[in-house]
Amino acid sequence: MSPVPVGGPALFIGTDTAYVALVRPELDPDDPGVRHAAEQAGVDPAEFAGPGGVWAVMTETEGEGGGFELPGVRDAEPARFAELLRAELAAASVPGATPGPFTVDGGAVLRLDARPAGEAAYTYTAHVTPPDADAPDTYGPRTVETGPVPTAELLADLDAFLGSLDS
Repeated sequence: MSPVPVGGPALFIGTDTAYVALVRPELDPDDPGVRHAAEQAGVDPAEFAGPGGVWAVMTETEGEGGGFELPGVRDAEPARFAELLRAELAAASVPGATPGPFTVDGGAVLRLDARPAGEAAYTYTAHVTPPDADAPDTYGPRTVETGPVPTAELLADLDAFLGSLDS
């Protein structure tokens, strides 16, 4: 079966092989891929797509991926995290500024530590703790170390992410 296209706001921080992402997946019941997948599952496309709007955290590091949902999280919370990260990166990008390490606190679920990695990049350590990390057989706490991420690229991604929340 071909992959089902997923839309919705998404912010990826890291590289192709080591990242943390905040996503709010949305499936379009009119999309041919969604219709096909619903047909294969024997359900109505609208039922297959579901209501959407549930935020999730995804990670990948050393070939191991996973994630968890964040029920009850509103758009304002991921937006605030992105705004804080954007402010730190923008301050570090001012001509004459000396980039230094910083931390962005996303609450009990996500903390992001940033360290300069060259002239125009940062390396990130994401500390991810799912709300039910103590439950047996669940996705437990993770630490994700990324490679260098160009500051200009992440600033553009943050702007696009924040813009997708406004629409």
